[in-house]
Amino acid sequence: MRTNSQIAAWPATALKHATLIAFAGIALLPLYFMLVSAFKTREEFLGNTFGPPMAPVLSTLAQSFAGGDLFRWVVNSVAVTSASVLLSTALAALAAYPIALMKWRAGPYVLGALIALMVIPPIVLVIPLFQIAAGLRQLNTYQTVIVIYTGLLLPFSTFLLASFFKTISPSLIEAARMDGAGSWRIFRSILLPLSGPALATVVTVQALWVWNELLIAVVFLQSEHLRTLMVGLTVYNSRYRIDVPMVMAGMLWGTLPMLLLYLFGQRFFIRGLTAGGVKG
Repeated sequence: MRTNSQIAAWPATALKHATLIAFAGIALLPLYFMLVSAFKTREEFLGNTFGPPMAPVLSTLAQSFAGGDLFRWVVNSVAVTSASVLLSTALAALAAYPIALMKWRAGPYVLGALIALMVIPPIVLVIPLFQIAAGLRQLNTYQTVIVIYTGLLLPFSTFLLASFFKTISPSLIEAARMDGAGSWRIFRSILLPLSGPALATVVTVQALWVWNELLIAVVFLQSEHLRTLMVGLTVYNSRYRIDVPMVMAGMLWGTLPMLLLYLFGQRFFIRGLTAGGVKG
């Protein structure tokens, strides 16, 4: 039986739930439009724009991939994203260790500088970075883009990992030192196994940002065969502007890799939360 206070609070609770549902519907509307359009023919889309497909087809998805450009763009994005995320995560973990757990006087100042760097928008760095890359004759190379992405990702990644490392019990570190473990052994055998959730979070956030980044890829990868997926989809939209289902099918292909990464990350979160600990 409900109490009087619960009955009085029911309208506010119902309004809160309705608001959340409304915002969720607004957020999911573009995804719904992409999904239903990708399984329609152009003729059905013109007659049934927003409704679900009456006769779902896979031909639109197959045709969007048949040209070969979309597959190459996906491969390019996978290569750039993987290299940037792996390099940035490794460097961030190595930098976060002395900042968080070693007696380093400059650690707090370095951490403060990283926080300051996080507020600088990447767009203000494009022109000086372009001039540096042009002076070094490194335009239209994946190496340049990977280095730029790594540098932009490092402040956030280092800050997040340093914050997580500080939550690890100092007694674990001291016990390992008493057993004769050096700094590298502590980092490799204690910190990394216990940091599964933080590392998975860093990798997922970084991959999403690099995968969806457009400005740097447009400026520094101007050759057609070097295009990443976001740049390619911009061209794809111009090429098939009239054929909306074809564009939505291309968008769906571009979404699948990040969806798979998210599903894998969910399992990693659970394993990371249960893998670390002190066994008695």
